[in-house]
Amino acid sequence: MTPPGRTATVAGTNLEQAKSHNRRVVIEAVRINGALSRAEIARLTALSSQTISNIVGELEVAGILKAAARRKSGRGQPATPLSIDPEGAYSIGLQLDHRELIGVAVDLAGKIRARGQVAVDQPAPAQALPAMQRLVAKLLRSARIDHNRLLGIGVAMPGPFGVEGITSVGPTALPGWQDFPIADELGRLTDLAVIVENDATAAAIGERLHGVARSLNSFVYLFIGTGLGAGMFLGGHIFKGSAHNAGEIGHMIVEPEGRPCPCGNRGCLERYLSLRAAYEYLKFPDPDHASPEMLSELQAQGDRRLQRWVGSVLSPMRRAVNILESMLDPDAIVLGGFLPLSILQMLFERLEPLPPSVGARRARSSPRLLLGAAGRETSALGAAALPIFDEINPQFDVLLKPHRTAR
Repeated sequence: MTPPGRTATVAGTNLEQAKSHNRRVVIEAVRINGALSRAEIARLTALSSQTISNIVGELEVAGILKAAARRKSGRGQPATPLSIDPEGAYSIGLQLDHRELIGVAVDLAGKIRARGQVAVDQPAPAQALPAMQRLVAKLLRSARIDHNRLLGIGVAMPGPFGVEGITSVGPTALPGWQDFPIADELGRLTDLAVIVENDATAAAIGERLHGVARSLNSFVYLFIGTGLGAGMFLGGHIFKGSAHNAGEIGHMIVEPEGRPCPCGNRGCLERYLSLRAAYEYLKFPDPDHASPEMLSELQAQGDRRLQRWVGSVLSPMRRAVNILESMLDPDAIVLGGFLPLSILQMLFERLEPLPPSVGARRARSSPRLLLGAAGRETSALGAAALPIFDEINPQFDVLLKPHRTAR
């Protein structure tokens, strides 16, 4: 803690932290670019040939990287390309929402090796934890994973976390999870490392590793679930905020004096854009037990009420896009979540024209809006990416950590 009257400075880092960071940088270079020789990795990362040789050797032994057949060249020794070894590591992803617990087991390349789902009904910890334990055991049996190569479990849940008046109230919140130590309790039940993240951030990480945001340096992932949230990558790194709640744009006011929200405000974005908002607009008799499939059925029937709901969302969403672009200047905003893909596509196409903002620049490398991987497993795949992402993503914060000012 910095003493009163003193200013925190940036500290250096010890050798072990720098080594860990460089290791992640090498993996990230191969993940993004595909098979690379040692010389190509050195050029891309600006690390010395000796450092690359040492790190690659360690990663080959660990099973993270594997060597392919040597490339033929005109002169000198043929280069040996290196790529990610899908069987080098595995992880489990769980997505807990109001109506379903979804689980996947994935390899290092993000391929699903096993999947499962369990019906739930706004589960509290007492109901959810045993179901999670059973689902993890089922996934491990089905995938026949070597436990020595299992990195851990990622859990995605609706946020925000620990915010008085928002976390535990309203129909988009899960009951009983305020201050509950889910990572510790699930870790105790499964004897595995557990990482917990809000569903929007988990989905953004999954999109960054395996989806349309693979080559984007900065992007916002809008996760349309029971509520609404955003996962944000800024400068290549996930941004979580001071209390791990950055991206809770569902409670961003886009319609002053608009629809009342259980958080106490009026005109919050998720009162217009969310599954819950759709269920209420369409006057479903039991919105607590409605499902995205019911929206798909209405679309298949050509129900015009669904078209009107999409139309009612456009103005609030355009305002949100304008705010996000003006504040963050992302490469793109990605749409995804639990909204059925065909309806998400409809919304995506009708959002144009977008309002002017800093995002309307000519020299763009990607469109302002992108359609992400939608569907029931989206956030579960993102959750599965959490242990992998924790292992391979470069973490510059170990190089730029607060330093206690000398007396």
